[in-house]
Amino acid sequence: MIEMKDQKIDELKEYIAATQSNDNPESYLIAVLHKVQGLFGYLPREVMDVVAKAMNIPTAHIWGVATFYHYFNLKPVGKHIVSVCMGTACYVRGAGKVLEALKKNIGVEIGETSEDKLFTLQEARCLGACGIAPVIMIDDKIYGELTGKTATELIKKYRKAAKG
Repeated sequence: MIEMKDQKIDELKEYIAATQSNDNPESYLIAVLHKVQGLFGYLPREVMDVVAKAMNIPTAHIWGVATFYHYFNLKPVGKHIVSVCMGTACYVRGAGKVLEALKKNIGVEIGETSEDKLFTLQEARCLGACGIAPVIMIDDKIYGELTGKTATELIKKYRKAAKG
């Protein structure tokens, strides 16, 4: 496990080195953070220290950037990200009930990951699918016209698929 982490850090350092030919290396910070998340699934504290040292940027600045953008995860996430749209159209059409059903079924609150590491539950402001509200997005796939029951059925399908 440690060897795999070391390999990922070596790959990250190579990536950072490739960006350093620019006069303004900080301009690549977001790309580097995307690379970290791609390698580790989230932004681990100890890896942010590696980035800070390699890019000669204060760790506090890096964390400021990482916490500003909602795309970055600061703690491990599940295999599947479940985002519930809470935009106006979805909310009016029952997104609150969908969210409550998902919280109960997955066994987590917003921003948490299930014990089995299969799901992370998130809220979204708008997923841009108002015509089929309420909607959720699981990973990159949108599901619409949901109820608490149909959302729960989707989660069951993902669980079943994970078991093989």
